[in-house]
Amino acid sequence: MRKGSVGIVAPEKIPFETPLVLENGQTLPRFDLMIETYGTLNAEKSNAVLICHALSGHHHVAGYHSAQEKHPGWWDNMVGPGKPIDTDRFFVVGLNNLGGCHGSTGPLTQNPETGKDYGADFPVVTVKDWVKSQTMLADHLGIRKWAAVVGGSLGGMQALQWTIDYPDRVAHALVIASAPKLSAQNIAFNDVARQAILTDPDFSDGHYAQESKIPTRGLRIARMMGHITYLAEDGLGEKFGRDLHSDGYQYGYGVEFEIESYLRYQGDKFAGRFDANTYLLMTKALDYFDPAAEYGHNLQKALKDVQAKFFVASFSTDWRFSPERSKELVRALIAARKPVQYIEVQSDHGHDAFLMEDEAYIRAVAAYMNNVYKDAQA
Repeated sequence: MRKGSVGIVAPEKIPFETPLVLENGQTLPRFDLMIETYGTLNAEKSNAVLICHALSGHHHVAGYHSAQEKHPGWWDNMVGPGKPIDTDRFFVVGLNNLGGCHGSTGPLTQNPETGKDYGADFPVVTVKDWVKSQTMLADHLGIRKWAAVVGGSLGGMQALQWTIDYPDRVAHALVIASAPKLSAQNIAFNDVARQAILTDPDFSDGHYAQESKIPTRGLRIARMMGHITYLAEDGLGEKFGRDLHSDGYQYGYGVEFEIESYLRYQGDKFAGRFDANTYLLMTKALDYFDPAAEYGHNLQKALKDVQAKFFVASFSTDWRFSPERSKELVRALIAARKPVQYIEVQSDHGHDAFLMEDEAYIRAVAAYMNNVYKDAQA
């Protein structure tokens, strides 16, 4: 077990029997959110931190589910006692978003209206829908205002949306390796990934589970392509270069280079643990995110009522969510006269850097969270 871990943790499924009206006009009659919590909520309930996950994330942010578990939660290097998001100071909440495949209501759960799994009938959800459901979670936990909402990538988009939709309920927002909207190139990448899944013969119009099928090939290809975009060329070159997987060229189409072996391994591993319909939903939520759209595409106007203080971080080799996209948000915050701290971290890890342990990045988050803690005590 990793030193400084929160230790053994247990997830909890929170039921919500109140209907949730979604952005697309559909209504979920009820839903569950799977969560994990770390640390202790203080008497004033002023030290709560919400962790929002990225595309393939979930509620298991830190710690272990058993003594036998080899790998801790996906952000264990960031969340725990003495870590930047210090569980000796903060009450930390991680959740699996609606539409997820790790316990929250989604395509793999039963539709109460049919008695069968939702499958492809699960409605398309947006970042605004997630934030709305998260406010219901906050109310359930008795948390009126988050000391901070924190997220990387798609998680950062949720943190930003929180500050716009519920400005009096967020004291600080940490938006890491994210963007105020996707570029056309990013939307294109997402569509190629979706097409790989949708055209898989085993997709069965999204009802593959009812036919005991899994669109493994499509999901595998989608992940392989996505994984390439999360990495940096320098990092890939340093790690793999043109190293061959075996001696000499084989003059065929099997695995010949180490990078091919790595990507196929990542694709196989992902296809074994993730749901294809959930992948479709998550990428659509990414595509639709554009909080400035309802303000005449003016991001400064979208931020006019924001009350939160911001920490924005980007990474030098992240070409999927480039530093320029973070700077776009920073410029709009400054123009709207909102407090913001910005750091561009030099890293060779690409987009995945927000999950890594680059010293300057970890140090910057820790320093900012010290300020969050001081404000929470005021």
